[in-house]
Amino acid sequence: MKKYCLLLLLIPLFAFQSHKYYLSLTKVDYIKDSKSVQITARIFIDDLETALNDKNSRSFELATKQESKDVDKYINMYITDLLKVTINKKATSFNYLGKKYETDVVYLFAEIENISEIKSIEIQNRILVDQFDEQQNIIKLNINDKKKSFILSKESDKDLLKF
Repeated sequence: MKKYCLLLLLIPLFAFQSHKYYLSLTKVDYIKDSKSVQITARIFIDDLETALNDKNSRSFELATKQESKDVDKYINMYITDLLKVTINKKATSFNYLGKKYETDVVYLFAEIENISEIKSIEIQNRILVDQFDEQQNIIKLNINDKKKSFILSKESDKDLLKF
């Protein structure tokens, strides 16, 4: 009976254990008609919160009523520092458009404007790799009607594709 009671007490603890895999997904779509590159990054909320807290020595509480009104400024600085996109051998800058929360994930939206064509694209994604050694950043590209995917990590944080 004691074992049964102990088991009943431990089960809830396992249910609230944090996730053990560290993964983000970044979609990069070239929209030829609008001459823009649209970027959507999908990141676990708790992981981004940890990264922002570490980087800024603050206590952010994302997706809560206590969320700081200036959190978008800090998210923008964070992704601008750690996500680099080079198109046709030229460094680009993107406009951070905002975020959307969904369950335990945050979607971050950004756009690069005035891109008339893409012959090559290099993506460096160091998001979360300083916080989590096991972090993997999946990149899914849809450029010139060609779809490519690759995985970036701390050891290999960028890749170049030519079209």
